[in-house]
Amino acid sequence: MARITASVYTSHVPAIGAALDLHKTAEPYWQPVFKGYEFSKQWLKDQKPDVIFLVFNDHATAFSLEMIPTFAIGTAAEFTPADEGWGPRPVPKVIGHPKLAAHIAQSVIQDDFDLTIVNKMDVDHGLTVPLSLMCGEVQAWPCPVIPFAVNVVQYPVPSGRRCFNLGKAIRKAVESYDEPLNVQIWGTGGMSHQLQGPRAGLINKEFDTMFLDRLIADPEGLAGVPHIDYVREAGSEGIELVMWLIARGAMSDVGGGNKPTVRHRFYHVPASNTAVGHLILENN
Repeated sequence: MARITASVYTSHVPAIGAALDLHKTAEPYWQPVFKGYEFSKQWLKDQKPDVIFLVFNDHATAFSLEMIPTFAIGTAAEFTPADEGWGPRPVPKVIGHPKLAAHIAQSVIQDDFDLTIVNKMDVDHGLTVPLSLMCGEVQAWPCPVIPFAVNVVQYPVPSGRRCFNLGKAIRKAVESYDEPLNVQIWGTGGMSHQLQGPRAGLINKEFDTMFLDRLIADPEGLAGVPHIDYVREAGSEGIELVMWLIARGAMSDVGGGNKPTVRHRFYHVPASNTAVGHLILENN
């Protein structure tokens, strides 16, 4: 059977993608950010998965206010980097895994989670920046990727508990797939940030640190944190952190297995107008 071997958590700040594409990674402002991913790039080479299930949010690129799916799974054979207003990022196209994606959709929908099936979708920085951070500049991404988009842009958005339980259903789906695939699940977005209004530029290191601590040690309890706490403590865009709970819910310990091993943890302020958080957990 297929199995989830690890989960990766990371911010997907668009300015990070610009810094990469414009070759600014060695500049004093950006160097500390990219240094925090040096371990991760080598780790991914050493622990190369067969498939990455990547949870992200679309930023009004593939979807708009005319159509907002709460959860959408990409089932296409490939996905093109999106033009977000200044041309597509100069990164490889994303190769999908239609067979596993269709299997996960079938299993998760039968588990009473409503997914939108997306057979054609351009993917924006929410998906490509994490890949760049973990892979560096490459001619092709190291393996197929299944994009999984979550609405954290337009309320109502899914609760942390809903996301956490969805992660459990995704693990069940992966483990019922009849090929011996090594699957990683990535949760992206966050950390604390607000892009508009009187609190624009808000960063809450204390909240971010608490979130990382509880994500590791108390994911069940963390899943119960209400939306208003994210907005109050982490800013209006801090709600993106619920997507990390999907990846955490897919880890083995949630289903009664051993606690995961923390392979890497990183936090840095600032990158553009947000905090950058990063974590790698391995199943035992």
